Amino acid sequence: MPAKSVSGPVASGGKYKAGTSQKRMQSRSTKAGLQFPVGRVHRYLKRETLSTTRVGAKAAVYTAAVLEYLVAEVLELAGNAARDLKSKRISPRHLQLAIRGDDELDILVKATIAGGG
Repeated sequence: MPAKSVSGPVASGGKYKAGTSQKRMQSRSTKAGLQFPVGRVHRYLKRETLSTTRVGAKAAVYTAAVLEYLVAEVLELAGNAARDLKSKRISPRHLQLAIRGDDELDILVKATIAGGG
């Protein structure tokens, strides 16, 4: 009695055929080359707008990119302020010095920073 040849998923030992490659899932943040979560920003944008307003997919990518740029700018300036004061950690005081030392960030951030001195 000859052995039956089995074809399909069982023969390849997995879910996909031997010749095909599995396409991995990729987040929208990875596709855009960002660290900030594009999906979460999109969810927040949809939640905060009117129920009749639609939010495009590119709006979330753009908003996440702007937020990431602003955070990187503030952290770089605060890191420089911490290094000037011979500290290895960024404290609220360093954030305050960084924001108030930059003209554009000073206009943008009107809030009082707790512990900023």
